[in-house]
Amino acid sequence: MEKIVSYPISFIALLLFLMTLLIFHPIQWICFTLFGYHAHKKSVDYMNAILMRIGHLLGTRFKIENRESIPKGVPIIFVANHQSLYDIICMIWFLRKFHPKFVSKKELGKGIPSVSYNLRHGDSILIDRKDPKQAIPLIKGMAKYIELHHRSAVIFPEGTRSKTGMPKSFSQTGLKILCKNAPSAYVVPISINNSWKFVKFGFFPFGLGNRLIFTVHKPLRVKDFTFEEIMNKTENAIVEGIKN
Repeated sequence: MEKIVSYPISFIALLLFLMTLLIFHPIQWICFTLFGYHAHKKSVDYMNAILMRIGHLLGTRFKIENRESIPKGVPIIFVANHQSLYDIICMIWFLRKFHPKFVSKKELGKGIPSVSYNLRHGDSILIDRKDPKQAIPLIKGMAKYIELHHRSAVIFPEGTRSKTGMPKSFSQTGLKILCKNAPSAYVVPISINNSWKFVKFGFFPFGLGNRLIFTVHKPLRVKDFTFEEIMNKTENAIVEGIKN
């Protein structure tokens, strides 16, 4: 029944979603070209705020827990499980004060209005998952960037989205490079709950009436632990925080 009811609501939501991306694409270009980084970032923040409001049409609610525990004025490495596109939308908005930059697959860097532009011009990086060697200098460059500017990197160590809510095994490489090259950073694990239910029927229609919860766990100062300890503590915190 939910799937049947969802079709007309999802059609309206998808139309509004695409319209928002199309409208903000030239806005991003103007902000970036004429006014620079901070204006462009503001345009991206507001776009994602609108995309979250569109989610409300589907009965989706959003909550972030323990955000106040995130250190300020230092580089941050956010590590999270990955369940749907709304993971990224919510993190851009909820974590906007930390200037989150994403490690994304290169396919997202072209063809998607607003999204591709932001990935190419907003200091995120685009990696080729078929060529691990290509990713190493890019991730190293991102680490040095957040170290210099006291901003944040977001990495999903599963690599691809979980379709059931249960996380896949975590890859160590990307996080290890970030920690090595941003020695003053804090690793902040985040557990994402229920985001997968938004796409439980596939790309269309969308799931209805879901409550997406982002739980921020205790920050780990990179200098205080070996990488093996950081990896184990991060993965355990994320997995234990998944409630579905």
